[in-house]
Amino acid sequence: MKRIIRKIIPRFLISCYHFSLAFLGAVLYRFPSRKLKVIGITGTNGKTTVADLATRILEEAGIKVASVSSIRFKIGEEERINKLKMTMPGRLKLQRFLRKAVKKNCQYAVLEVTSEGILQHRHRFIYFDVAVFTNLTPEHIENHGSFDNYKKAKGELFRALNGKGLSIINLDDKNADYFLGFPAGKKIGYGIDFKERENIETIRASETDANSKKISFSVNNFNFNLQLPGRFNIYNALASIVSSKGISFETCQKAFDKINNVPGRMEEVISEPFRVFVDYAHTTDALLNVYSSLPKKTRKICVLGSCGGTRDKWKRPEIGKIAARFCDEIILTNEDPYDEDPNQIISQIESGIGNKKSIRVLDRREAIKKALTLARPGDIVIITGKGSEPWMCVARGKKIAWDDRKIAKEEFSKK
Repeated sequence: MKRIIRKIIPRFLISCYHFSLAFLGAVLYRFPSRKLKVIGITGTNGKTTVADLATRILEEAGIKVASVSSIRFKIGEEERINKLKMTMPGRLKLQRFLRKAVKKNCQYAVLEVTSEGILQHRHRFIYFDVAVFTNLTPEHIENHGSFDNYKKAKGELFRALNGKGLSIINLDDKNADYFLGFPAGKKIGYGIDFKERENIETIRASETDANSKKISFSVNNFNFNLQLPGRFNIYNALASIVSSKGISFETCQKAFDKINNVPGRMEEVISEPFRVFVDYAHTTDALLNVYSSLPKKTRKICVLGSCGGTRDKWKRPEIGKIAARFCDEIILTNEDPYDEDPNQIISQIESGIGNKKSIRVLDRREAIKKALTLARPGDIVIITGKGSEPWMCVARGKKIAWDDRKIAKEEFSKK
């Protein structure tokens, strides 16, 4: 029904409707963001981890924080799972959340800001103090019409700074200059391999080390260690440190010392006799980062699929190519098919796998069970696409209660 409405009603009218709701929400809840320091985080990958790490750093510093991410809604010590199947809540819900944060005496709000949320003006009438850019690779192209439009949507978060506040940019991303082009009160760049730029403060990670268990790096001769795997998490850690500017490195490290995982983000759910990871990776870049963070010589059994609902069909063969490159055993299964034919989605992934053998198991629980059955001591099973999401979305708008982590543990216990 929603798709039919979108086709019938002109885009500008739909945009006006969303804008009006954003204004209504802000008025109804009395512009709550004015009484908070708001950190907005955008990019294709890493938003959730950066939001989680930044929240933990601020809390370690004794600051009361509210945060919104694809994982959870958090106000101080009160926390609940995000069951919306939507990273960024609707306009009224978001403004209500911020008003509640004010009532609970929060000083900061940390928000994941998505391109689709920006298209629907969910960021409007929120006064951002800090905007963070993680990285940019193709995603949601069907909704935006082109990669350039997708990039422009992300840029709206930085435009919302109105030339004030703090702009934080991953300088190792090839789109960094676009985001640096937006005026801000101050700009800070971070990364590992970037070339120095004039008129911008930079924070560089050196002495970097990353494996499938932890990362370590140095900033200005201060050593950081974090029990999160993969080089990509060095970037996430850097972004969280910079977004919490004014808080000492010592406090940041104290926060990191208490972190064992970010739910559903390269989360190791089984360690013996083989290792099982669950990760949210559903983009080509994220999948590449996840697979390349695992030991090269270790046998890998990969469970994966691709989202339905006609979303980003172009990436399905690309996902297949990446799986064929890194995985020893490939099990293709349902992810969130919505109203698309699951077999057709899997066939499109298979077209990228080529001559390498793969196994098709539509039932996701059975696919996870199959992977665990194939695993031998010392192997790695990596289940991607859903992370800690609490639902699987299938035909006719039906939602099935789900959690890859729970399913993996349940099936393992039966072995």
